[in-house]
Amino acid sequence: MIAKAYTVAFEGVEARPVEVQCAVTPGLPAFSIVGLPDKAVSEARDRVRTALTSMHIALPSKRITVNLSPADLPKEGSHFDLAIALSLLAAIDILPRDTVEEAVALGELSLDGALVPVLGCLPAAVTAAKEDRALFCPAACGAEAAWIDTTQVIAAASLAELVRHLTGQAPIAPARPGEVAHDPGPKDLSDVKGQERAKRGLEIAAAGRHHLLMTGTPGSGKSMLAARLPSILPDLTPAEALETSMIHSIAGLLTDGGISRRRPFRDPHHTASMAAIVGGGRGSKPGEISLAHNGVLFLDELPEFPRTVLDTLRQPIETGEVVVSRANAHMRYPCRFLLIAAANPCRCGYLPDPARACARVPQCGLDYMGRISGPMMDRFDLRIEVPPVDFTDLDLPAEGESSAEVARRVAAARARQTHRFADNPGTVQNADAEGRLLEEIATPDPEGRALLHKAAERFGLTARGYHRILRVARTIADLDASDAVAGPHVAEALSYRLTVERPADRAA
Repeated sequence: MIAKAYTVAFEGVEARPVEVQCAVTPGLPAFSIVGLPDKAVSEARDRVRTALTSMHIALPSKRITVNLSPADLPKEGSHFDLAIALSLLAAIDILPRDTVEEAVALGELSLDGALVPVLGCLPAAVTAAKEDRALFCPAACGAEAAWIDTTQVIAAASLAELVRHLTGQAPIAPARPGEVAHDPGPKDLSDVKGQERAKRGLEIAAAGRHHLLMTGTPGSGKSMLAARLPSILPDLTPAEALETSMIHSIAGLLTDGGISRRRPFRDPHHTASMAAIVGGGRGSKPGEISLAHNGVLFLDELPEFPRTVLDTLRQPIETGEVVVSRANAHMRYPCRFLLIAAANPCRCGYLPDPARACARVPQCGLDYMGRISGPMMDRFDLRIEVPPVDFTDLDLPAEGESSAEVARRVAAARARQTHRFADNPGTVQNADAEGRLLEEIATPDPEGRALLHKAAERFGLTARGYHRILRVARTIADLDASDAVAGPHVAEALSYRLTVERPADRAA
C-alpha cells in the first residue's frame, strides 16, 4: 500500500503542492526517488537513510520507491527531506498514515536526524492554509511560518521529536509568530542642509510612487537624500508586509522569524550582474528589483550600470512584475518599487564647473549620460538637478523640516489615493493610474491644459511623458489637498520633467 505525505515546490514566490508517494515492495533492496528531482533531492535518500539509522530504525530489505507528483514539475532543494522521511515512516507503519497526510512538511535532514532550516517556509505556510493542512517545519523556521494564523505550525528540532509528536508520546505546542522587527530609526531629512527643491522632489516621489532621477556634481548630496527617503514613507500595510516577507523568505533574508513593517531599501552596486538585479541564476532566485517590492530601489551612479541591465528594467517598471525565463521554468516575481537614481553629469563629475571640468568637456558628458537610453530616461517622472552646497551653508544650524513633518503630508496624500482607488483593484498610487481612469482623476483645468499642450508641442513629449506629467500633477494636487488639478500643479510637474536634459539633447 502506498503512503503519502505532502510538501511544496517553489515557482517564484508561489509554493506549489507536491504529493510524496512512497511504496515499499518486494524485490532487491533499493531506494530510488523519481519525479524530476534535482541533485539535492536525489541525495535525500542518503540523508534520510542515515538519519533513520541514527534513530535506530532499520529499513526493510525491500525496494523503496518515492515518487514526487506531479512528475513534470521540477523539484529543487533539500527541503523535500522531511516529507520523504515521513512518507517512508508511514509506509513501514511507524507513523499513522492519516496523520502524515494531514500536513505539509518541509525541512532538510542532517545525518543525526536534526532538522536544518530551509528557505520559503512563509509561502509554504500560505499553501498549507489553502490546502487546509498543518505545516511541519524545522524549529528555526516556526516563528516565520506562524505568521499565517490560519494553519497550525508544528516546528520540531529533529525528526525524532516530530515522530514522538505524531505518535502522541510528546506533543509539540504550535509555533508562535516572531516579533515585528523594529528597525533602527532611519536617517532624518532634517540632516540635509539646503537642497529644498530636491527635498520637494523626494516628497512628491514618496507620495505618488514616482520614479526620480537626481543629477549633480560629486558630493552635492544625492546619495544622502536618497538614504533619507525611507524616513518619509508610510509603513507597510499588513498585506504588503506579508507579500514582501514572502519574497524575502525565498531569498533567505528573514531573521528569527521577524517581519518588518519598514519598507525595503535596496541599493545594489553598479557592478551587480543582470541576474542579481533582475533575478535568475541558480534556482532562479528573486533579484534586487523584487527584494525592493513595495519599497525603494536606489541605483547610485546610474550610467555606470551596464546598459543591458538598465534596459531590462524598462518592462518591470511598467508592469510591476518580472518573469525570469529559463529552459525548464518560468518564474514570476512581483517588483512594484519606487526607483530612485543618482548620476554625475559626466565621468569626471564637474561638467557644469569650467574650473574643475576635464579636457574632454563636453564630449565627456555626451558619452557618459548617453549610456542611458531614451526609453529608460523617459520612465523617470521627476528629474532634478542637485547643485553643490556652499561650504558656508554647512556651518549653519539645521532648520529644514524633519522627516516626521514631511511623512505626515505624504501619508495624507496616500490616504486620498487609497480612497480614490478603492474600487479599482491593482491601482494603489497615482503612478499606477492609466487610461480612462487617469483622464478622470487628473484632467487639468483650462489653464493647466493649455500649459501642458504648449509644453508638449515645444519639447516634443512622448505619450508616456505626457501621461507621467498628469500623474505627477495629480500627486502635487493631493499634497495640496486639492480635488482639482490646477495650472500651478501642472507647472510644477512640468518643471521636474523638463529640468534635466542629457548632454546630447543640449548639443542638439
